[in-house]
Amino acid sequence: METLLKAENKQKLTTILTYHVVAGKWDAKSIAMMIKDGNGTAEVKTVADGKLWIMMDGKNVILKDENGGKAKVTIADVYQKNGVIHVIDSVVLPK
Repeated sequence: METLLKAENKQKLTTILTYHVVAGKWDAKSIAMMIKDGNGTAEVKTVADGKLWIMMDGKNVILKDENGGKAKVTIADVYQKNGVIHVIDSVVLPK
């Protein structure tokens, strides 16, 4: 974390942060439909021009990053003016 906060790593930090953002207002119901329509997996493009895959593991919504890392949604549907936030339990990373 300390390394990412150094001025010379600003672009890398920006990429990691924007990898956690997807354009649009996707609430839990919309995401569930995307997963269903995708036969169990939905692929989304991030603002950082990466990909994330969304799937279910029992009743849990899981994000998988481009490296195979996974994060569980712990809080869904935090509505804001500019979109919907879904809290995850770990950091997902771009390739």
